[in-house]
Amino acid sequence: MKSVTQEVLYRQALISYAQKHGVTKAAIRYKTNRQYIYRWMRRYDGTQQSLMNRSRRPHHHPKQHTEEELRLIGNMRRRNPNAGLVVFWVKLRQRGYTRSITGLYRVLRRQGEMAVKPPNPKYIPKPYEQMDHPGQRVQIDVKFVPDSCLVGEAKGKKFYQYTAIDEYSRFRYLEAFEEHSTYSSAVFLEHVIKAFRFKIECVQTDNGSEFTKRLLPQGNRTPTLFETRLEQCGIKHKLIRPYTPRHNGKVERSHRKDNEYFYAIRKFYSFNDFKKQLAVHSFKYNNFPIRPLGWLSPREFLQSFFVTHH
Repeated sequence: MKSVTQEVLYRQALISYAQKHGVTKAAIRYKTNRQYIYRWMRRYDGTQQSLMNRSRRPHHHPKQHTEEELRLIGNMRRRNPNAGLVVFWVKLRQRGYTRSITGLYRVLRRQGEMAVKPPNPKYIPKPYEQMDHPGQRVQIDVKFVPDSCLVGEAKGKKFYQYTAIDEYSRFRYLEAFEEHSTYSSAVFLEHVIKAFRFKIECVQTDNGSEFTKRLLPQGNRTPTLFETRLEQCGIKHKLIRPYTPRHNGKVERSHRKDNEYFYAIRKFYSFNDFKKQLAVHSFKYNNFPIRPLGWLSPREFLQSFFVTHH
């Protein structure tokens, strides 16, 4: 595409040739029409500026915003600096504005009055409490086994993975259950106490009904079997904030890893099959080196702790 300067030089050369040899020969030589040459010859006054394209912008438009409408938009924008386009348009319509929302958008863009979006308040996470020794806090949660993993005899049934993870050593205990209830949670707690070689001081869970009745109506807040067993064992029960699973982050992350490395590639033909495969998966996890533990496995990290502190 020709630049503005090239177009001007072209027109100037065209006019100069036409003045010497005539318009017809100039039209043939420069491969254009006679009307084009006559038009630029009439405009040409001896300067290159006269051969430049003029603005094609209309001087006015019959449907352009009136001064009264522009004043209304300006006054409303000063009172509503953060209102988005749709909200701002609705507010204007309530005051008699009849233009379309696209027309309003063009006016706001042209006048530099688009909404000033306030910055979202930045979430600043609290420093995560670091554990000093095994058993200081154990996170417990339940994972629903994906239906896509259940085939054959197990198809259509519901299996659950109960998980307990020690926050200090990342040592995990997994167990398969066919029932998702406070009774299953109490049974699982008994098995966790036996599986962990250290005293458990605190158990942290979400607010699911298999653990607590905290979110149920006031009249139904009697202790669950799980809470009763915790109290009998002298273990503190810590509940995370409702609907905030990140507060149970270690067990939630371990469940995501289970999805990637276990459930994504496994099929279970019966409950016993699921139970056996889950036990193998649990053994592999506890013996696999991980970065948070200095590339030691959870089992090696626990052994190192007990050797150092005994």
